[in-house]
Amino acid sequence: MGEGMKIVAFKIEGNGTFAKDVPAIAEAVKASGADLVLMSGNSRVKRSAPAAAFRAGAEIDTNVVDVEVVDGKAVERRWVYRQRIFTEFTRAAKPWVIVTDPSLFDEICAKTGAECVAFTEDAAAATRTTVNGVENAGTGGESTIKPDAKLLFVAGAGWTKKQADGAVHFEEAAATITGFTAKANASLGSSKSLVDMPEAAAAFTFMSHMNQVGQTGSTPRHQKGLATCCHGEEPHVVGWRFINERRTINLDANCGWAQGKADVVYVADAFAVMKKVNELLG
Repeated sequence: MGEGMKIVAFKIEGNGTFAKDVPAIAEAVKASGADLVLMSGNSRVKRSAPAAAFRAGAEIDTNVVDVEVVDGKAVERRWVYRQRIFTEFTRAAKPWVIVTDPSLFDEICAKTGAECVAFTEDAAAATRTTVNGVENAGTGGESTIKPDAKLLFVAGAGWTKKQADGAVHFEEAAATITGFTAKANASLGSSKSLVDMPEAAAAFTFMSHMNQVGQTGSTPRHQKGLATCCHGEEPHVVGWRFINERRTINLDANCGWAQGKADVVYVADAFAVMKKVNELLG
């Protein structure tokens, strides 16, 4: 052990829960007064130790394969970049929590002269959260995300483009979209380009990143899907792989949807088509 350095080791085994383990481990780290805390990296520890270290004001490293005390400083070694680079470093932070490979834990403890300390789970009892009630954080409006709906209606950035008269029609587009989803009881999806568009935010208040479908969004599982004003390239289509029947409306007959990614492609103006559909739905 390094001169003036206190090293303790906790071997936390068995089953536990995140809610109980985080405050218990944090309290154990603080109560130990150690400069360096070693833990065996089983699934229970790896689940809770990072949050516990944060609560205890400690630094933490996981998947460590070796620890050595050199000139009064702890030197840690671990693999990075998919085990292609072997690194060696130290930290000035105290306490420093190091989670080692379970098979190497006893060896590292003996090598560093760590003091084995019993872990007390009861430390979490006084910090458990009590739920006094639940308050809805929503705006009170109707949810546009309906996992049980038979139809998914997805709007793309084309709804915000200039129309035949050379002007944009944000309010009309918003009314058409919400009108259809309400009448057809459809779930609403969106492309990333639309929800990221600040100029359309005021009109499309019913839409957020929670509605985003695709490579960087959700992967819904509705029976049918209708995409409008989306280009249909891979970032859009990847989120549709579990939709059984796919249809789309696009003015471009050579759009991505038309390359075998949709069952039916309507080459038409989505504004006109959806306006007529809303009329027919009453």
